[in-house]
Amino acid sequence: MTFTTSAYDQGKADIKKLSVDDQLGLLWFVYTQMGKSITPAAPGASGSDIAQGLFEQVKPLPHPEQLQVMRDIASKANTELSRMYGSMSPETKLAFWYFLAVGMDEGTIIPVPPDYQLPEAGKALLGKIEGMDFQQQIDFLRGTILEMGAEAAPGAGI
Repeated sequence: MTFTTSAYDQGKADIKKLSVDDQLGLLWFVYTQMGKSITPAAPGASGSDIAQGLFEQVKPLPHPEQLQVMRDIASKANTELSRMYGSMSPETKLAFWYFLAVGMDEGTIIPVPPDYQLPEAGKALLGKIEGMDFQQQIDFLRGTILEMGAEAAPGAGI
């Protein structure tokens, strides 16, 4: 179990070394290159309705605005959607990114540009993830996405 915690902490540390766009690119490559086996575990979680609700707020936006929402969440920008994301449980956050990845596959969410290349640090990180077992991969992803999103606003606001 120590390695699992290490994978979780490693995800938090390594993802911060990448630019926001490269963090988003890494999440996409994890979804596509890992055979889509990592994230489908999340939608069965209790918070998937909440994640679906947030996804439904992003889906109708024009593609540039969808990208901005993802950037805002990854960079902890103080926006309403980023605060909503920030208040979700780790499993709900995993489900949200899963819904985004499926939306990208289906064309309802802005795709990664076809010529996008992960930087070397991103490729190295992807290689580490590919070498982990399933539970370590999930823990790693939790470590990366848990830190994203703004803090919920005090009082009744989100």
